[in-house]
Amino acid sequence: MNTSVRLCGVELKNPILTASGTFGFGREYSEFYDVGRLGGIVGKGLTPLPREGNDGVRVAETPSGMLNCVGLQNPGVEAFIRDELPFMRSLGCAVIANAAGSVLSDYQRMAERLSDTDVDMIELNISCPNVKSGGMAFGVLPETVEQVTAAAKKHCKKPLMVKLSPNVANIADNARAAEAGGADAISLINTLTGMAVDLKTRRPILGNVTGGLSGPCVKPVALAMVRKAYKAVKLPIVGMGGIMTAEDALEFILCGATAVQVGTANISDPLAAVKIVEGLSGAMKKYGINDISELTGALVD
Repeated sequence: MNTSVRLCGVELKNPILTASGTFGFGREYSEFYDVGRLGGIVGKGLTPLPREGNDGVRVAETPSGMLNCVGLQNPGVEAFIRDELPFMRSLGCAVIANAAGSVLSDYQRMAERLSDTDVDMIELNISCPNVKSGGMAFGVLPETVEQVTAAAKKHCKKPLMVKLSPNVANIADNARAAEAGGADAISLINTLTGMAVDLKTRRPILGNVTGGLSGPCVKPVALAMVRKAYKAVKLPIVGMGGIMTAEDALEFILCGATAVQVGTANISDPLAAVKIVEGLSGAMKKYGINDISELTGALVD
């Protein structure tokens, strides 16, 4: 059975990637298993300068999921290139850098700097607040999606994948905007906005009040949005949102994804991603799939 896929010219031994923010840079998980068995790693979200992240409680468990408001804690792009990228390259799988920012020039700078390294791809995190537009995330409106994508693409020599937010009016419009801006691929969904409260204290549990909801509870939303995006654009799609098993991964591929990212599952089980890889062949055999690429978008609807 063939589990290999090609994403924007990058060969992946299988379609299982890790999601940004849930796997660090692979160091901790490499103590549990050979991370090189995965298709690739999407690293922690990076900014031009180091960030300490948000104060207070950053993570809260919810029914069938979790909330987080970590706040993009990261060492900064230069420390990543110096200290983390060589290790990631030694693991034997594809390396995708996740780039974030607060203004357009941040994305331009990140795309240009990361293009000069040996990362395989760059994923653009456009769910960040645009400080010059009153804090509204770049990824909310189609016009700003196209604007930030075009700005980064102009300075990017590596395949550029734009990560779309689900907190929008119409995901298809935003997917088309990323395509118009020059994206080579899109990934979706990022987390849904949510919150948790403490009845005893009558306060929000998270220090930031709201956070990003992820885990199995968001899977139905994610599947629907991947399908809508697949019908709207001709770009390859990387799907994510509540993937816990090989069958979950195949469902996303059936809806239109070329590859998938495993996120919250890594936090509940450090072996989650490699277990999904191990389960692919059995699931493919069960459902009569010989080449996983042939499944992309084959949903009968």
